[in-house]
Amino acid sequence: MSAVINRVLSIQSHVVHGYVGNKSAVFPLQVLGFEVDNINSVQFSNHTGYKEGFKGQILNENELADVFSGLIANNLHPLYTHLLTGYVGNPAFLREIANIVRKLRSTNSSLIYVCDPVMGDDGVMYVPKELLPIYRDEIVPLADIVTPNQFEVELLTENSIKSEQDAWSAVEWFHEKGVRTVAISSSELGGSDSLLAFVSHKNATCNTQRYRMVIPKQGNGIRFTGTGDLFASLFLAHSTLTNFDMCATLERTIASLQAVISKTLSFLPEDVKTGKVTVTSAQRELKLIQSKKEIEQPNVVLRCSEV
Repeated sequence: MSAVINRVLSIQSHVVHGYVGNKSAVFPLQVLGFEVDNINSVQFSNHTGYKEGFKGQILNENELADVFSGLIANNLHPLYTHLLTGYVGNPAFLREIANIVRKLRSTNSSLIYVCDPVMGDDGVMYVPKELLPIYRDEIVPLADIVTPNQFEVELLTENSIKSEQDAWSAVEWFHEKGVRTVAISSSELGGSDSLLAFVSHKNATCNTQRYRMVIPKQGNGIRFTGTGDLFASLFLAHSTLTNFDMCATLERTIASLQAVISKTLSFLPEDVKTGKVTVTSAQRELKLIQSKKEIEQPNVVLRCSEV
């Protein structure tokens, strides 16, 4: 019997320079042994946070359907074991993703759909507000795994998260929608020096694994772009490689993520790290290639605790 090849179809943004979207997700998945085919929802020169702006093109829903129809025509779509989606900029494109999920599942009922509902962070929504009800009512119910941050959880559930109990109540909202695995990639519940991450997995017999993890903040307040995209790809990989051992999945995901951030910080000038000079967008780009070893062989230091 031939071995199963894990193959991911990843639909999210692409930048020529830097590491967000597919540029942040594809390499780690490949390093961990996954074949990855990527469709770029946008192709920009750089991410949108750069001072002088960005240039590029946006794929529309008809073009997405056209690309996917080529995969169907060549009977390539049954090869996918996973679908990963991230940044999407318009409602019609997001609805076309829902069509793609259904078509993939029609030939592979065991397909794992990992949805990172990229909508905003730190209280700021940076996609059109029309995407929110589509995520809530049409996309989330199709997902096997979701990896939102705290702000995105609050948007979707329409409830603020002020305590750990609020976080677990939000997790149940996703489970009630049919999502098997919920990973809140980061929350501000850990205080000024740390973040809290939460993960919950319900198996076919409704047994639940629940874990939390305290994650020390790094970088003296420097915020790095692409970390959410990296989290989603690492979580996809390790959930599969550990056969949905949620503690091991979270520990390995965070180990590599923290190592990438640490590596990125090591390249910054000292006056930037101490806050004397403002960090530039270019300096905040993740050092993914330099972190290949830490991605391939995560050194677990931080441990999760069962809830």
